[in-house]
Amino acid sequence: MYLADGRPAPPPSVSPGGRRDGRGRRVRAAVPSTVLVLGAVSLITDISSEMVTAVLPLYLVAELGLSPLGFGVLDGVYNGVSALVRLVGGRLSDGGGGRGHKAVAAVGYGLSALCKPLLLMVHTLPLIGAVLAVDRTGKGLRTAPRDAMISLAAEPAARGRAFGVHRAMDTAGALCGPLVAFVLLRAAAEGYDAVFTVSFCVAVLGVVVLLLFVPGRALPAAEDTAGRGPAGPRTPVRALLRRPQVRRLTACAVLLGLTTVSDSFLYLALQRRLDLPAGWFPLLPLGTAAAYLSLAVPMGALADRIGRRRLFLAGHLVLLGAYGLLLAPFGGGAGLVCGVLVLHGAFYAATDGVLAAATADAVPEDARGSGLAVVQTGQTAARFVCSLAFGAAWTAWGDHTAVLAAAVGLALAAALSARLLRPAAPAPAPNSPSEHTP
Repeated sequence: MYLADGRPAPPPSVSPGGRRDGRGRRVRAAVPSTVLVLGAVSLITDISSEMVTAVLPLYLVAELGLSPLGFGVLDGVYNGVSALVRLVGGRLSDGGGGRGHKAVAAVGYGLSALCKPLLLMVHTLPLIGAVLAVDRTGKGLRTAPRDAMISLAAEPAARGRAFGVHRAMDTAGALCGPLVAFVLLRAAAEGYDAVFTVSFCVAVLGVVVLLLFVPGRALPAAEDTAGRGPAGPRTPVRALLRRPQVRRLTACAVLLGLTTVSDSFLYLALQRRLDLPAGWFPLLPLGTAAAYLSLAVPMGALADRIGRRRLFLAGHLVLLGAYGLLLAPFGGGAGLVCGVLVLHGAFYAATDGVLAAATADAVPEDARGSGLAVVQTGQTAARFVCSLAFGAAWTAWGDHTAVLAAAVGLALAAALSARLLRPAAPAPAPNSPSEHTP
């Protein structure tokens, strides 16, 4: 059952703000321990992965001497492979009545951990590309089952808040990783060896926490399973796409993803606009991460109150505001930097976990991983296409015209998405006066 704005209709004992005790007083639903443990796993893993991401361009180009074209190929592999395997991970994790979520997630986290020391052993473009492809395969495998476990553990009325808490912990790791890499590069004689070795150890710790402390099967909230009989066969992926809500969410994720400029291009456009020194460039992602970290939980709670699809659309309008600041003929300096980065972080806070929560509302429990993977794959593939198109537009027309084209495209995509997600008008009752009006 769903409300008109896309929120799940709560049962009598649950309200969008939590639950009610025996005296009818509202009590805020606690974040389940499974969500907190998965948040800790993501925090630890992101420290590991962001340590590598922070130094990888410099390591490949300056240390190994790869050409910019070679690095471009590897960057495409790094960002595109995970989209191709998310459906596989989601489908595999739905087996065994949901018990496969933890197993598939553990395989994904383990693959990424094993790739960290391998980067020290390979020195040619094909081998480096193969290692990065395996690393991104691990990320693609684990994302959908991890989000499925979060959605199953949280009460439906508080899913936005649960995903917000998880994404905030995940982003805390993204903030710490580059700082740890910076310290190691400064302190260690063999800086890159130290970064990759410590990254591997941290990643292994994340896998250990997952295996020891995450339940083998996330217990679904009572509202999800009330009245269910024995588990039947899994819902096919094609059947998921026949569900109007899943189809519309996927279409909107693809439309909006096609006009969502990648982080690297956004930071580069900001650096070009202000002519920032190269030494300041690595700090720009930290500004986005800090804003995301501070806003993820409030945005998740807001999504539970006003509707997740509504906030998802609003988040893209916030991104449109960031594009507008980059295009504005006035302003500059620290104010422009802070404005763009805060809006960029707010965009992620209002869309990342919120889309996962909205998708979880629309798919059955037995296909939760597959449903999340369908929507996430569409979004990730669309963003990859946007990166290629934006890079071509930048090369042909310059950065200002490319950002302008992305802004116009995003405005159109948001308008189309608003129409797609508009609640359907209820059908008139058989004996309504409108049917007998002459």
